[in-house]
Amino acid sequence: MNDLINKLNSIKPIIKDEVETRFNEFKDLGENGDKLDLFSELSFCVMTANWSSKGGIKAQNYIGKESFANLDEKKLNKKMKEVGHRFPNTRTKYIVANRWIIDELPEIIKKDPYESRKYIAKNVKGIGWKEASHFLRNVGVKDLAILDKHIMRIMQKNGMILEIPKSGWSENKYLDIEEKLRPLSLKFGEDMGKLDLYLWYLAKGTIDK
Repeated sequence: MNDLINKLNSIKPIIKDEVETRFNEFKDLGENGDKLDLFSELSFCVMTANWSSKGGIKAQNYIGKESFANLDEKKLNKKMKEVGHRFPNTRTKYIVANRWIIDELPEIIKKDPYESRKYIAKNVKGIGWKEASHFLRNVGVKDLAILDKHIMRIMQKNGMILEIPKSGWSENKYLDIEEKLRPLSLKFGEDMGKLDLYLWYLAKGTIDK
């Protein structure tokens, strides 16, 4: 872990301002965004699963929050195809099926983040533990890990986990690996949500969301 800490400390002066700016954007969305803004962010997390963050950002900007919430399935699917989504049919169905949660989102994100994550992961289509963590981090929750394959490769390389899980996440499996990341967060001096941005930069050379 010491080698990883050294790498993180070497990039911290370079990207700290950008990380802080991005996280303040997340907090602002959680505190000031309306329910359609929140559903747009949830839909972003649905779209990025097994695709890419950059693709998800592009699709989110192209489609727009009103369309995620209101377009009929055929028209939304057309927009997904226009933006080049890898799985337009499945993701469109998930987003349309998830509209029941729109009115609940402003209250969900104010609750205990671990209970909110469990509720979202168990009840929202196309959202598992990673995506639920991603959504909550993107609305300003600080203490959840986003166990993306890129993050877990870094963890494996640095001896924090023995192998990367190949199948779907159970709650216990996710929480177990999340706890293995927590000592790095404490030693680096940044919350898990911000640590993710630093690790993402190490893996990809960029800060997305």
